[in-house]
Amino acid sequence: MRPINNANEVGYGRPPRGSRYVKAQSGNPAGRPRGRHRLAPFEAVLGQMVTIREGGAERLVTATEAYLLHLAKRGLDGDGAAARASMALIEKARGEKNLSEPMTIVLVSVDPGGVTLALEPLRMAKKLDPFRETARMAIEPWLVEAALKRLPQPLSPTEQRIVVDATRTPKKVRWPEWWSEYP
Repeated sequence: MRPINNANEVGYGRPPRGSRYVKAQSGNPAGRPRGRHRLAPFEAVLGQMVTIREGGAERLVTATEAYLLHLAKRGLDGDGAAARASMALIEKARGEKNLSEPMTIVLVSVDPGGVTLALEPLRMAKKLDPFRETARMAIEPWLVEAALKRLPQPLSPTEQRIVVDATRTPKKVRWPEWWSEYP
């Protein structure tokens, strides 16, 4: 490094004297604009819409509602801290809205023996209307092919029609030679 001979020398790290900051004067005299950060970060996050799945059906709710549902579920499952927190929130909501009637919390449980709800996560079947609980499930073509290979004897034409109607995309299935009911 070479020594500085002239205080007015201009170069890397030495801007011209006229454009340097003046001592004791703010570089941002106007400051931050007012009202720029009105929403707290948690309000922006909790106001977002998220998708939740209840009883196999998906629906769109705010992140706040999803959090409250999760907290209530944990409380019902035996988590004492979650139960106290959800009861405190319920009491606070009652106080704000002045509700005189009792509040109803609905918990939907899934029958452990229900096969149709297990088929979709395993990608073995597809629910034709994802927003209805009673929607019909359609079997994936690969599963139909695998099941037909395992059959000990051919199906009757009535049984073949049932299989074709239950398949999601029957035109993609490679039907065996003995098959008579094509889509």
